[in-house]
Amino acid sequence: MTQQATRSTGTGTPARSSLLRSRNFGLLLAGQTVSEVGTRISGVAVPLLAAGTLDADVFQVSLLTTLAWLPYLLFSLPAGILADRADQRRLMVACDLGRAVLLLSVPAVALVDRLTLGFLYAVVGLSGVLTVLFTVAHKSMLPRLVPPDRLVDANAKLTVSQDSAELVGPTIGGVLVGLVGAARTFVVTGLAFAVSGLTLLLIRDAPAEPASRRDRVPPRVEMTEGLSFIRRQPILRSILACTTVSNFFVMASSAIEVVFLLQELHAPPALVGLVFSVSAVGGLVVGAFTDRLTAWLGSARVVWVAMAAPGPLYLLMPLAQPGWGVLLYGVGLAAFSANAVLYNVATLTYRQRITPPALLGRVNAAFLWVCFGVIPLGALTGGTLASQLGLRPALWICVLGTWSAALFVVCSPLRRMRDMPAT
Repeated sequence: MTQQATRSTGTGTPARSSLLRSRNFGLLLAGQTVSEVGTRISGVAVPLLAAGTLDADVFQVSLLTTLAWLPYLLFSLPAGILADRADQRRLMVACDLGRAVLLLSVPAVALVDRLTLGFLYAVVGLSGVLTVLFTVAHKSMLPRLVPPDRLVDANAKLTVSQDSAELVGPTIGGVLVGLVGAARTFVVTGLAFAVSGLTLLLIRDAPAEPASRRDRVPPRVEMTEGLSFIRRQPILRSILACTTVSNFFVMASSAIEVVFLLQELHAPPALVGLVFSVSAVGGLVVGAFTDRLTAWLGSARVVWVAMAAPGPLYLLMPLAQPGWGVLLYGVGLAAFSANAVLYNVATLTYRQRITPPALLGRVNAAFLWVCFGVIPLGALTGGTLASQLGLRPALWICVLGTWSAALFVVCSPLRRMRDMPAT
């Protein structure tokens, strides 16, 4: 989880015209949607290639997930420096093209019968590094493409595109793997990133002014400036703590949920897929009304309401039973998906508004470093709890832990505010 807030300019009709009429934002949204679908297809193709074609065991397959997330812990802070110093659009183009080349290399190497598990590890790890660079630059460039009062709408539309990709991408990936094989499926994912890079090239962006050399500080100091800025902002500190704790427990439950559905609830694979499709619907529905909900509740109040209100529905997940009771798990996931969209849009928008443009890359990087850095630990914790206590008790701990994250924003200055401060 990580995202934004809302505010009205009080200007007139032009300010409220659809963002989809904006050439720059339309290109960004189109490119991101295509690349997100490609990413979800890869999420299916990579483990199937490892397990089905390269005969990887469970531990070797799990290493692929670790390699995909580890770059956030290792490279987020340096990526923030690069995003603040470089032209963010060009950096994103380079990352997209780099990921396209890496993914297209998989079917090329498989064609000459040279594909190995080590090569796949290298592709996943290097792609992960480029994804970190792209993500930091992407979150920092958006405020230059849309007016400040439209950031909520823009972030909501981008989030909905991600949820849409999550809804259809895995299905497309599974069909493609069945039709052409796992290795050839990487042609589609590589082309998706190439399309994203092309749309970014077409954006007419006013480049941000890089910091002058005399204003720059040593890289070691620059790397921690984002964290220092967050420490001075009580609201950002509360949001960071809430997001980190939530991510930890969400990943703990994610690590065991498929096994829980299969072993405890005896759900067939088709029903498991339906459960996850139901979960994506929650985010899509809320995403369509995020702008209105934020205006109605207030850009500050929406943060803690989004985290606290859906909590009781999370309890349906460990309460799910075999048969149609499996869908209770899907309802709980849908509640979390709705929460994530509303919360992420509100918090990211606030971060984009309050942070000086010259520092935004490093602040975004600091958030990613902390919030995503706990993900491997959360997944490990979920597996450990399940092995020691059993799947259902472990899931109870995970969902209660996820709900408890709301305390960081409920017991913060946000509780007494309706709208976010401008500074």
